[in-house]
Amino acid sequence: MDAAITTGNGQGNGQDMAPMANVITQYVKDFSFENPNSPAVYQTQRAPAVDVQFNIAASQVGDDVHEVVLRIEVKADMDGKTAFLVDLSYAGVFGLRNIPADHLQPFLLGEAPRLLFPFARRILADAVRDGGFPPLMIDPIDFAQMFTQRMAEDQVKAKVQAN
Repeated sequence: MDAAITTGNGQGNGQDMAPMANVITQYVKDFSFENPNSPAVYQTQRAPAVDVQFNIAASQVGDDVHEVVLRIEVKADMDGKTAFLVDLSYAGVFGLRNIPADHLQPFLLGEAPRLLFPFARRILADAVRDGGFPPLMIDPIDFAQMFTQRMAEDQVKAKVQAN
């Protein structure tokens, strides 16, 4: 007996047209911790000056499948010497269906990094602590706002170059 399966939008046979995004998997793609001036850095009680940089990359790896890589670089200096360096590339593979083209890039460069960030932050905190320093606790980041700001800056640059 053949029976049609329908969804709430009236489409039959699995033709769901609602936007869908899910995390297929997430993983450490690359990771490095360096402590180049040990044990000398442990002989001071001063807290290191910490610089944190973010980079986000996205690529399509299959039909409706994208990889997003959140790269976080941390450099800590103490008394003019490097206390530690951490370089983490944390990635997620996302299944995306029925996402309008104009929403794809904001999702991949704004929302997806927000989903990955708590896991990457924990890895960084643990690595810094395991390296003999107080855990590095990075405040939550508004990646969507960063994306919007970057797009606005790019538009201004394009207007300046056009003139």
